[in-house]
Amino acid sequence: MPPQERQQPLLAASREGPEDTAYDSSEKVVVVGIDEHEGDVEAPPFSWKKLWLFTGPGFLMSIAFLDPGNLEGDLQSGAIAGYSLLWLLVWATVMGLIIQLLSARLGVATGRHLAELCREEYPTWARIVLWLMTEVALIGSDIQEVIGSAIAIRILSHGVVPLWAGVVVTALDCFIFLFLENYGVRKLEAFFAVLIGVMALSFAWMFGEAKPNGLDVLLGILVPKLSSRTIQQAVGVVGCIIMPHNVFLHSALVQSRQIDPSKKGRVQEALNYYSIESTIALAVSLVINIFVTTVFAKGFYGTEIANSIGLVNAGQYLQEKYGGGLFPILYIWGIGLLAAGQSSTITGTYAGQFIMGGFLNLRLKKWIRALITRSFAIIPTMIVALMFDTSEDSLDVLNEWLNVLQSVQIPFALIPLLCLVSKEQIMGSFRIGPFLKIISWLVAALVIVINGYLLLEFFSSEVNGALFVTIVCVLTAAYVAFVLYLISRAITFTPWQSLTRSTTVASAEN
Repeated sequence: MPPQERQQPLLAASREGPEDTAYDSSEKVVVVGIDEHEGDVEAPPFSWKKLWLFTGPGFLMSIAFLDPGNLEGDLQSGAIAGYSLLWLLVWATVMGLIIQLLSARLGVATGRHLAELCREEYPTWARIVLWLMTEVALIGSDIQEVIGSAIAIRILSHGVVPLWAGVVVTALDCFIFLFLENYGVRKLEAFFAVLIGVMALSFAWMFGEAKPNGLDVLLGILVPKLSSRTIQQAVGVVGCIIMPHNVFLHSALVQSRQIDPSKKGRVQEALNYYSIESTIALAVSLVINIFVTTVFAKGFYGTEIANSIGLVNAGQYLQEKYGGGLFPILYIWGIGLLAAGQSSTITGTYAGQFIMGGFLNLRLKKWIRALITRSFAIIPTMIVALMFDTSEDSLDVLNEWLNVLQSVQIPFALIPLLCLVSKEQIMGSFRIGPFLKIISWLVAALVIVINGYLLLEFFSSEVNGALFVTIVCVLTAAYVAFVLYLISRAITFTPWQSLTRSTTVASAEN
């Protein structure tokens, strides 16, 4: 068998009929040297120009590490635990990087994204359950992000624009996304880079205003500390790093570059560059998260109001603590929060397109799919905004429920991902080795256990009444059964559609 044929992903040969793809060939970025013969087997030498051309998907992925939900986790961690959990923030980001690199590896090596592969590899009933759970997680995340943007708009308008009106304004970002997408992938990536830059400048300005102690920050990063009083915040720091929809998103984003999956050297080259740019992107997101955590640690750690600070009232508390200055810190916070909310809601729309198209193989025009995806999130968000507009406490409770909603969905992204990247019939020579497999499963197990702890703590305090307890127990049993099914598929894995197609071919030959 010729070498090139050996390197061809097996799934490529099993596709039948027209399918929805992440990007059309005309939309993909052509990398310098794509037509060169060099790189068929070995990766070509490093090139700064190529790194620049591959830069983009990692920064879009990193926005999920900077969404309003993460910012709220940062400010609460700083206010309640001070600098003591900065080390955990660093290692949680490293764990997130490992998962996202596996997602990128899957997309590059197979030429398909996670939702498409789940459609191929699981029976219909399991595929539908995975799709529904992923959509629920995406809606929950989008509600937090849209509400975060609406809060920022209310801050910047000095309270003139109510929460529901801010939701309407945020909903229009769908059209910004569609407008930019018409001008190509690089323009869209540049827009997100600007928003990340706005966040970095805003929160760096706040860091400069607050002037945290440099030695305390350094010790917080380097010296692990954990006490019973800060365990809840520690669990929250780790729990909010892995976003289910982001795992699906990254495997699709990396296909925006023109890569021939049949050429081993080209695939390895792409993986190398994506690893570098993803690491840089998450390093930037880590610095921004550290800025937010340390600002609130310096201002509110050890105070009476530390436990009452949330996303809704954080700006007002900052204003009272640090005053106006040349440019009031309230508005600096509002600008940073708006950039975080807008960028994360647009990437949520992006992820929703890939998820829906991949699982259901919908060949719809992008503007139709974007409107459908946006409607799924905006309608429940509008209901939430109208119900909780005047109650900060109610919004905090809602946020806790939304965090729980996303926590229960994490295994439905991580387990299929680890299952797929471990299998030679899917990844060919790019499947992960034993060492990386052990590390990846340990990271996944840790994240799942931590989120399980969050669920246990939440339900033990919130679930009351025999009927409610019974419903929760039944749903929990079904949930555990499905997770065990996914794990069993990872242990004894046989591609579903590949098996049925092989049976059909064998029958035809006989």
